[in-house]
Amino acid sequence: MATQTKENYLKAIYFLNLTNEAVTVTALGKEMNVSKPTVNNMVKKLTVNGWIEYEKYKPIKLTKLGGLAAALIIRKHRLTEMFLVQIMGFGWEEVHNIAEEMEHLKTNGLFDRMDEILGYPSTDPHGSPIPDKNGEFKRKSYNTLSSFSAGSEIILRAVGDSSASLLTMLNEKNITLGTTFNISKVEDFDKTMIVSYGEARNISLSHEVCKRLLVETV
Repeated sequence: MATQTKENYLKAIYFLNLTNEAVTVTALGKEMNVSKPTVNNMVKKLTVNGWIEYEKYKPIKLTKLGGLAAALIIRKHRLTEMFLVQIMGFGWEEVHNIAEEMEHLKTNGLFDRMDEILGYPSTDPHGSPIPDKNGEFKRKSYNTLSSFSAGSEIILRAVGDSSASLLTMLNEKNITLGTTFNISKVEDFDKTMIVSYGEARNISLSHEVCKRLLVETV
């Protein structure tokens, strides 16, 4: 359990670092939903592990070793999600919690075998990049659906939120990765989008949903 907790903190630091120039103890505590003293205690342990560098009142920085360790945890998670969807037939809304448990397994050969069976995928079922065995990502830069205007034609490449509630809603609307949207209107009041795709016509998508759909132009 102690190792799993350390890995969860490490992963949280990694993801915070993607969206923040400086990862603070306060931000990490909010992300992990724990008190500042609890974070300080864990930060000391992660420093001993050689995963982070930290000085009081300064941002938390991942070391090269810590960045690699975090990337490999993410690799296990995303490979598991892809395996569950592609090989075992799970829905993309069902796999996150299972992968959260699997990512802490130390049997690296299991994940290498998953990778081989899947044909070495570069993304998971939600469109997020899967790191290779060296912790390297092949990232692509996408825009949010909410950043486009009426008349645009774009294709869904990833979701920025893998919560079951969002994915279930997308299932109900028959929206999957690869769906091509034609935007017919953006409401001035609340930025709700009216879109058409496939056989669906004039479907409303809230601004909150559109912010979480990552797309590129056709």
